[in-house]
Amino acid sequence: MIDQLYYYTDPDRAELWWEKPEGAGCGTHYQISLDGMTAGETDRTHYTIENLEVGREYTAQVSVLAADRDSSAVQSAGHFSPDGTGAAASAELAIQKSAIQKSASVTFTTPLPRKRIDVTAAPYFAKGDGRTMNTAILQRAFDDCPAGGAVYLPSGTYLTGALRLHSDMELYLEERAVLQGTADPADYLPRIKSRFEGTEMECYQSLLNLGELDHTSGCNCTNVTIRGKGTIRGGGAALAKATIRSERERLKEYLAANADDVAACENDNTIPGRVRGRLINMSNCSRIRISGLTLADGASWNLHMVYSDHIITDHCYFSSKGTWNGDGWDPDSSEYCTLFSSVFHTEDDSVAIKSGKNPEGNKISRPTRHIRIFDCYSAFGHGLCIGSEMSGGVEDVKIWDCDLEHSMVGIQVKATRKRGGYVRGLMVQDCIVPCLQAVSVGYNDDGVPASEPPYFEDFTYERVTVTGRSLLEDWSDCRAIEFIGFDEAHPIRHIRFQDVKITGGLGVNTTLCEDVRFENSLPA
Repeated sequence: MIDQLYYYTDPDRAELWWEKPEGAGCGTHYQISLDGMTAGETDRTHYTIENLEVGREYTAQVSVLAADRDSSAVQSAGHFSPDGTGAAASAELAIQKSAIQKSASVTFTTPLPRKRIDVTAAPYFAKGDGRTMNTAILQRAFDDCPAGGAVYLPSGTYLTGALRLHSDMELYLEERAVLQGTADPADYLPRIKSRFEGTEMECYQSLLNLGELDHTSGCNCTNVTIRGKGTIRGGGAALAKATIRSERERLKEYLAANADDVAACENDNTIPGRVRGRLINMSNCSRIRISGLTLADGASWNLHMVYSDHIITDHCYFSSKGTWNGDGWDPDSSEYCTLFSSVFHTEDDSVAIKSGKNPEGNKISRPTRHIRIFDCYSAFGHGLCIGSEMSGGVEDVKIWDCDLEHSMVGIQVKATRKRGGYVRGLMVQDCIVPCLQAVSVGYNDDGVPASEPPYFEDFTYERVTVTGRSLLEDWSDCRAIEFIGFDEAHPIRHIRFQDVKITGGLGVNTTLCEDVRFENSLPA
């Protein structure tokens, strides 16, 4: 049964989504009705209704259609595809639908169009030539944008440094509009309070900055939409390298005097690299929507939300080719974050769910929870990960209908023994992955340890295909399932594999694990 129907609206469209109902597999279809008339059908758990009238009330209903077909056959028939076109077509050939079983409905009113500020018009006259610096002009347009208004970027490439958005505004990028960040660290000064790899510190600003970091309080930036058909592109690897060079010079004496700390890091770029900004940084934010855009080439992570809640990201393409630490989407000590219908080609984790690093993360103790990720595709990257900075705790994460076959891992829970904290309540359904992992890692392991290792528990995997083939620089065999607890007092507990199909790889390892159940889960 569909428990709740979620939605957002624009003047001419509405996006609906819902959690996968209990018992629904890959073969389940959903019928969408609008004001009692059939609007369409989908085998995904989201649907876009377009060509709506402005300022009109509508009632939408989503109904579950029964399917009497083995859900595993849908995976082998090509259910997953990066653009969604192959899924419905392949499933439609074989699925046998019966009467509508259960439904949920919602009533909404499409909003009136926002008052737009065209940055190329008077009094701003921004230049989309890819050469002219527009930072001051664009910031003026953002500052002038009234509550409920929108800043509009028509086609063109707008070169800029750091920009700050405020509550109750929209940034809209037209098709072929590119907001292009520079590769000069000076364009992202002054530094601001931020959090990188689980530790609060002064960092360079990101390309787009929302909210102000304060772990002792709630949100201070709300109701922001960033959408359109264009691209937000940062300075990428060039900006990252320039920032690290500058910071290494500033920290030269510290790095020389603390050679042991440097040696404990992943590499000699780790400490000077922690001040890098992101592509979009949200601190203490609430009700932020990012939709329809290409998000590329942050100096580190692309989307980072810290101490935030109700962040929706959908129909986006994430790219970070060549960028070290080039994560795609990173909720960090944040709640109710939803990601769907997005494609990843990332140099590092496509998704990294975080909540702080020992000992600060243990002390602040703001967990990340109620995370939903569905209908996403990995073209390249490490996959969907929890950790390794998870000292504040992570719980209630649900992942479904994701094709992660072209990734290094697939779905991974990771930490170091020093982290403390916990990860619990992970549900994965109807995905294809190279492997499933819950392991201790050795990198980013500097700092004072917590009083005890982390707790991992209550992980469920249903109808998952595991290929045992990992993609990094090339394809290689890997262990299909690898779960290794921290010690006898900290095993990974309560793991259930139901209808998990292993099609290749180097087998299964569950060491220092307790209460592991394999239900109808055998190698093919």
